[in-house]
Amino acid sequence: MIEENVILVNQNDEQIGLMPKLEAHEKALLHRAFSVFILNGKNEIMLQQRARQKYHSPLLWTNTCCSHQREGESNIEAGSRRLFEEMGFKADLKELFHFIYKAPFDNGLTEHELDHVMIGYYNDNPAINRDEVEDWKWMKIEDVKDDIEKQPEIYTVWFKIIFDEFYHYLEDHKI
Repeated sequence: MIEENVILVNQNDEQIGLMPKLEAHEKALLHRAFSVFILNGKNEIMLQQRARQKYHSPLLWTNTCCSHQREGESNIEAGSRRLFEEMGFKADLKELFHFIYKAPFDNGLTEHELDHVMIGYYNDNPAINRDEVEDWKWMKIEDVKDDIEKQPEIYTVWFKIIFDEFYHYLEDHKI
């Protein structure tokens, strides 16, 4: 399997190059990414548990899906593609905001991303891709916040950062 490239960007989200994903994470270079939060009619977030065979953060809980845009792909197109690849369903997505974060992993890799955060709505069960996702669950937003404080070790490094931004966005905006 050919490794995918990520889109290297500057602080203004302007493309400055392409690089293999692993190399960008080894060098901690800023690149474009996205995070999808799917909510249901009860205002619960669909969380996924990363598959046990993932090369970083296996079996940790995180947002519905996240990944990297491909060259020439819009943020919404990328989010929709990956949502279907990982969770097996389609939903209309809306971009809420973007921000930059940097999060080192225990294995020497670093996420340094300009992350486009999106939201969508879905009320059914997903058809998860077992190569990507071990398990999934719905959780109330407040329960996620409380659980991250009680058990931070069961969540991905980036999810704790992104969820905090998402939570504060929801406090300040009507969606």
